[in-house]
Amino acid sequence: MHLSERHIAGLFPEEIGRQLADGEIPAYRTRQVFAWLHKHAAASFREMENLPRDLIARLEKAFHSVWPLELVTRRISTDGTEKYLFALRGGGAVETVLLPEEKRQTICISTQVGCAMNCSFCATGKGGFERNLSAGEIVAQVLFVQNRLKAEGKVLSNIVYMGMGEPLANYDAVLRSVRLINHPQGLDMGARRLTISTCGLAPQIRSLAEEGLQVNLAVSLPAADDHDRSAMMPINKVYPLEELLAACDYYTTQTNRRISYEYALISGINDGPEQARRLGELLRGRLCHVNLIPINPVGPEKRPSGQRIAQFARVLERAGIPVSIRKERGTDIEAACGQLRQRSLGGQANGRV
Repeated sequence: MHLSERHIAGLFPEEIGRQLADGEIPAYRTRQVFAWLHKHAAASFREMENLPRDLIARLEKAFHSVWPLELVTRRISTDGTEKYLFALRGGGAVETVLLPEEKRQTICISTQVGCAMNCSFCATGKGGFERNLSAGEIVAQVLFVQNRLKAEGKVLSNIVYMGMGEPLANYDAVLRSVRLINHPQGLDMGARRLTISTCGLAPQIRSLAEEGLQVNLAVSLPAADDHDRSAMMPINKVYPLEELLAACDYYTTQTNRRISYEYALISGINDGPEQARRLGELLRGRLCHVNLIPINPVGPEKRPSGQRIAQFARVLERAGIPVSIRKERGTDIEAACGQLRQRSLGGQANGRV
């Protein structure tokens, strides 16, 4: 366990007792606490009805609360998407998005306060990087929303690490959070229902391939050549396409998992049939899927027309590349892909809580 991981939401059952100031508790009790936190998404220690009062008092004294964050605002889109702004007790704020559907409840979670990657089509990096989140802060976003859904008789079905920050730049905390979410005594959510996104950190992709986890991997790839990709994503100057794709190939070899390449479509920049043809050539023969994401408004760039998007998709299909077009969700509340950012907490008073 990393020394900075002090919050109970980021601890495994066997670690909870060791964190209590006045000694360990029996293993079966720590498993009960863990189940209340993760499986039942309890909002306070006092909800843990089968625990003795003295243990609840010890937990309150040691950890103060079950989640290291507080809700500042909740905004609801006309399409049902919900965006939560959380103030973190460790400092800073993050945004989390719930994407409700009839048969699926997907949450998009953040892994950093801000982001250092500065991709041209993403709002998060515009404010710079502040700090990594702990595993407890990552998991607490999930547990908070799960608690809300529980009241409606619903459960989370999928988690995507596609919120604020670059997940693989916070590798240890993200992997710890995956294992906490996957734990059989907690949420017990299968790894194949979790998706980790990255702007292209090649060494960490290779490390992830060796973790023995069947998580889904999504890689941002808005251009099929180094010149254009570097203009949109500075990380490409560190890990150019040849190195990135070699790491991705290693990932598919080790895991036999298909990679989703996320292609942000920008009008007049990378949305032409020639760019589509080059992308098809680059990915031909690879175990992959292309997810076309018409850019959401974060700056002067504009999204292509529906006709242009469909034409791009047809070129990829003719090249034998599986392709889909991401459905726009939550744009009216700035909850869509690329729109999350750290806001001034004082400026959010009019949100729906």
